[in-house]
Order: sequence, then C-alpha cells, then structure tokens
Amino acid sequence: MRSLWQATGPTIGFDEEAPRRTDVAVVGAGITGLMTAVLLARRGMGVVVLEAREVGAVATGNTTAKLSLLQGDRLHRILALASAEAARAFVDGSLEGQRRLLELLEERGEPTQRMPAVSYASGIEGAAGLERELEAARSLGLPVEQGGAESLQFPVAGAIRLEQQAQLQPMTVLAVLAQELRDRGGRIMRAAVRSAHATGEGLRLDTDAGQWHADLAVLATGAPVPARLTAAPLEAHRSYAAAYRVAGGLPEVMALSVDAPSRSLRTASVDGETLLVAGGVGHVVGRHADPRRLVAELDDWVLQHWQGAERTHVWSAQDYRTPDRLPWIGARPGSRGRVLLATGFDKWGMTGGAMSALALTGRITGREPEWARTLRRRGTTPAAAGHLTGTLGAVASTQARRLAAALAPASTPPEGEGRVGRDGFRLVATSTVDGATQRVSAHCPHVGALVRWNAEERSWDCTAHGSRFAPDGSRLEGPAACPLHALRAPAR
Repeated sequence: MRSLWQATGPTIGFDEEAPRRTDVAVVGAGITGLMTAVLLARRGMGVVVLEAREVGAVATGNTTAKLSLLQGDRLHRILALASAEAARAFVDGSLEGQRRLLELLEERGEPTQRMPAVSYASGIEGAAGLERELEAARSLGLPVEQGGAESLQFPVAGAIRLEQQAQLQPMTVLAVLAQELRDRGGRIMRAAVRSAHATGEGLRLDTDAGQWHADLAVLATGAPVPARLTAAPLEAHRSYAAAYRVAGGLPEVMALSVDAPSRSLRTASVDGETLLVAGGVGHVVGRHADPRRLVAELDDWVLQHWQGAERTHVWSAQDYRTPDRLPWIGARPGSRGRVLLATGFDKWGMTGGAMSALALTGRITGREPEWARTLRRRGTTPAAAGHLTGTLGAVASTQARRLAAALAPASTPPEGEGRVGRDGFRLVATSTVDGATQRVSAHCPHVGALVRWNAEERSWDCTAHGSRFAPDGSRLEGPAACPLHALRAPAR
C-alpha cells in the first residue's frame, strides 16, 4: 500500500557514493533522521544517512502529517504517568521542534499550511476527558480554548481548539531536508544496518552494503535497530488512514476524537483538488484478528457523514509508545553514549521527530536544551512502571494464546491469507499471495515470539515487539535485524 503522500509527493533518490568514514552516521531517513542530519551538517559535521528501504518508506511517509501540540487527550494522560516537570519539558520541546521545523521549511521557500487543531468528543465520557485535557494544556502553558465544534460536519458532545498548528505533505518535507543535507555535503545511502560495534576510533556499522565508520550513530528508525535492550519497554501500534474524494463540505480544522474508536481528520490538496484524509483506527501490532475490518469501519464512518465519498488511497503507519507516553531520546544502553536513539512518539511523529532532532543535535554538539536534559533524566514513576508491567503481561498472554492456536497441522491457505501451524516439531507460517504459496519460520528472529498474518497488508507481524515481514520473510520494519527464516515446501 502506498500512502497519498508517497503516491503524489516527490521521489527522493539515493546517492551513489559517500565517505566510509564520517563524524555521525544517522540510521533512518524519516523526519527524525533527516532533520537531525541537516542540523548537524549546519554545524559543520560530516553526516551520512543510511536507509534500508526508501526515503520516507515507513512512519514519516505514512503519517497523517499533523504538526500539532493538541494531540487528542494525550497531555492529561501523560500527567497521570509522568511528573509535571517532565510533561512541561515535553511541551517546551514540542513547541521548539514545531517552530524550528516550520522555520526551516520557510527558509527553503517551502510554504506550509497553518491550520487550527481540534480535539472533540462524541459522548459524555469523552467530553469529561476534554475538560481534563483543557486543564492539563493550560497548566503546561498551551493556549488551548473551548470551541471548534462548528468547524466539523457532524454533531459532537464537546470540542477544544488550539490555533496556529500546521498540516504538511511529509514527502515534501523530506525532500526539502534531503536537498539541504546534500547542499551541505551530507549523503543518503541505501544500506540496511545489521550491527554497530565500538572500536578504538569510534563505531563500526556493519550493513548489507559494507561497513561505515563514525564517531557517533543516531538510530532514527522508530524501533531502534540494532535493538539491544530497547524493544521491551516499547509497545508497537499500527493505525490505518485513507484519502477520500467527497462532494460535501470539508473540515476547516485538523480534528481528532478522544473517544473510541478514534477518528482523525484533515484535508490535503493534490493537483488542485482537496481531499479528505481520515484515519485513527488501529491496534497493537499482531493482535487484531483481521485489520481489514478496521478499514471497512473507517469507510463506513466516512460514508455516514459524506455520502458518496470515494476512497482514493489507503495506507497504514506504525509507531511506538513508552510506558509514560513521553518520547525516549537518549543513548542506547551499553553504548557509552556513542549510539543515540529517538523513539516512542505515540503516533505524533512529525512533532516528536522535530523535537528529537533538536535534542540529539544539542547533545552531540554540547548544547543540549534544558528541556531535553529533563526528559532524558526523568526516571520512571510508579504509574509508568505499572503500565510497563501490564504491557509485558499482555505480551506473555498473547504468546500463550497464539501458541495454543498454532498447534493445528500446517495447511495451505487461500489467496490473500496466512496461517501458522505445526509441521512436525516446528511451527511454520504459510501464506498465499498472488498465487504463490510461501513458508517461513513462525518465530520472529528478534526474541522468538510468534508472528500473525495481517490480511490488510499481507504481512507477518510479530505479536511481541512489532517487527513486520513480507510473505517471503524479508524484513519490513521493527526491532528485528534480520528476516524470517525461509522454509522449503513439504514433499508431496
């Protein structure tokens, strides 16, 4: 599936060659990686960006691309899990990241679409949550106000509004960043990083395209790869979005519901036409029986409010949530500060990626912002520890259920389907796509958890930490550093 942004935005190619020795190697060519690379290059540092697939292939190219600090009802939930000091640092960093990204785009002559953000409630419980969010936002210095319902095409139980936010075409943003990076001597190379090892002179990065050497590395891949000790506290979430051609009025704001099921709305201009972009439906990776139903529910909801709406694109994105719902921006455990990472954006990757780029650049150059230092040293509250315990328990429970379901003999599924079953003493994952039946190991190579078929995306999804694989086992994303082991077809 290609997103609206990938289908209509600029294509960003790779460079043919780059120095094999550089100051900083950035792994991942999304918003976090490219903005970090640009800011470092502006400081005169040598930077090479390493990307395994395509620029914008994963989270950034599949986001809804809202650059907003009003993020549903996230702030009051953060305050329930983290200290007020950490929450305030998060807001300060988000404001600075938003401002700096918009400035950078304007400096390069790229216009941005400023738009109010609205969080709305459909029911009484959601309206009560909005009141808590309004109080939380104001306590943290954000000028959120009551209002915004009049900008929507359907009745709501309440709404709050924050002015002067922005909606972006993320592939255009990446193209602007990529061009500036190249103008300043940086390079973007296609390479899948397998490992990073300390040497006497810094780091050696082993990739499928050879070795690179750097003083420091930045892991900007959503789930940091190599994933040493970083995947366990992260919960992987997958969400779905679609673009529609509609005849009726369109929202005059970026909107997000606080009730379940979540609904996200914005508009997008493509070749002189304005489309509706709707999304929000999602699940923990590997833990939904059939995500096709979620997309169908989204279609039904849009048709309910925009009769005759025609879907033009559908896509999905993956993001990660930390126990306290704040970004994790810091050093990879055991790396002695040589390998830095940024993750846990909780579905707000444009804002989180921009603030992370500022934090990482500041730390590397010795000018770390105070808000970034506060976030990095925030520690864990009892509430966040309890949330982590629940997440780990859910992983264990899911593994037990999937193991029980996988004990049936392996069989060949129909077109578009996949099944996990037993072949002797081993568990195999069998799928049939475009007439080709393929068998791979049912165990994710990261920690051995079982995979589950995602029929909407025709992928094998790890039920523990969110790694995803194509039907032939090749790695798509997530903390696993290698593919699923391919298996021979059984003898007939």
